[in-house]
Amino acid sequence: MAQQPEKVFADGLISKRNQNAPDFVIINQSYKVDEFISFLKKHNKNGWVNTSTKMAQSGKYYTELDTFEPKSKTTTEKQTEVPF
Repeated sequence: MAQQPEKVFADGLISKRNQNAPDFVIINQSYKVDEFISFLKKHNKNGWVNTSTKMAQSGKYYTELDTFEPKSKTTTEKQTEVPF
């Protein structure tokens, strides 16, 4: 079985659900600016940082770095020239 990569939690970001909020308000997030900027700079890839907000078994929300990277497609098919 492949080992799961270690979770990297988003520094300087807190995600909470207010049970009294209307249904259209999913999650409230608070950012500790200096910590979150450092986190973004550290994990920046081509100007983007991907995160996922999930629910722990305890029912609390947390946000972690999304480390998914699609596998590059390798073409093993031989290209044939098409005569014009």
